[in-house]
Amino acid sequence: MKYDHCEKCRDEVVWYALLVNIGQAFFKGALGVISGSAALVADSFHSAADVIASSVTMISLKISSKPADKEHPYGHGQAQYISSAIVGMILLGGALALLVGSIKNIISGDVTAPGKIALFGALISVSLNELMYRYQSCVGKENNSPAILANAWDNRSDAFSSIAVMTGITFAILGYPIADPLAAIGVSLVVIKIGVELNMVAVNGLMDSSPELEDLKEIYNIARGVPGVAGISYLRARSVGESLHVDIELVVDGELKVYEGDLIVDLTKDKITDQVDNSDEVQVYLSPEPIKEKKREKNRNSILGLLRKSG
Repeated sequence: MKYDHCEKCRDEVVWYALLVNIGQAFFKGALGVISGSAALVADSFHSAADVIASSVTMISLKISSKPADKEHPYGHGQAQYISSAIVGMILLGGALALLVGSIKNIISGDVTAPGKIALFGALISVSLNELMYRYQSCVGKENNSPAILANAWDNRSDAFSSIAVMTGITFAILGYPIADPLAAIGVSLVVIKIGVELNMVAVNGLMDSSPELEDLKEIYNIARGVPGVAGISYLRARSVGESLHVDIELVVDGELKVYEGDLIVDLTKDKITDQVDNSDEVQVYLSPEPIKEKKREKNRNSILGLLRKSG
């Protein structure tokens, strides 16, 4: 983590997101009804769905923080990917409902220009959601939290939707009332895209996908630089919620004493956990270096000598 307070922010950020979303749901809903803006009312339902999403994220963070136990020897980190999938599904459901409703309004001809106060509501929404996106994105990246990052993108989708709403309201006020439901359609398409992407991230996480190649290269170079390591037999890693689990097999001199091998294992673990963010679980295995040709010939002659004696 970049700063010492990043872990404290992890525990606070979702509460802030929850309060902001509750406030926005009521604020935009009230202004939408008063001004007659269908797009702003739809945007308020989007914020109401975000309240559910933030609640799911809070629960997942609490579950993922539990230590490993008998039933879950690798911990509970995968709960965050389940949370990310739920948030994605909430976004998809809300966006599809908004899309269908807006199309119906256009077909039925039920479109009227909203009041100017709707612009104020949309502007406040854009500002708040972009601030929450930047805050949660920072916290999510520093804590390697897929659940918080999913919530951050939820707020970014709200910012995009509010920009579209603000544009639609502006054109509707200027004499093009159909712009209001058209803006709502644009909002829904953006949110659908974000919802699909969040579900793809969740699926990859739950399927134990490998981290970025750059991260694996970094781990490889760290291990290769440990004294006594002659090579790397294999290296693999997977994300478990906020944690990175690493399995690595080192090639070492086959004549090393046991305590010397233990020193190499401990040093490798310490270097990886110190230099690679969120590498909480590192398993190091040793494999003897292939016997060189001269040593192989010497061993062969010794075995042949023993066989002759026994014959």
